[in-house]
Amino acid sequence: MAKGLDVKELRRLAQIGAEARLTQLENERASLLSVFPGLRRVASQSTAASSAADPQPRKRRRRSHMSAAGRKAVSERMKKYWANRRAVGQKRKTAR
Repeated sequence: MAKGLDVKELRRLAQIGAEARLTQLENERASLLSVFPGLRRVASQSTAASSAADPQPRKRRRRSHMSAAGRKAVSERMKKYWANRRAVGQKRKTAR
């Protein structure tokens, strides 16, 4: 913490700084919208979407896990696939 400042004074100064920065950002937004008027639609849509958003965050989707039988089936298919690829490669080498 800064020397000689109590918590209330520090918080008051932080709020003044935050208000000043917010004013700067609002001015920058206004100037950008005047230069690019097409952004006005995007800005209004994103504002509406954020205000209508669910108060609870979405839960992450969990991946389904493959069963042992499923892993075995995939393993057998891949073994056949790679055996076939090796066989085709050998045929090409001997044909040369």
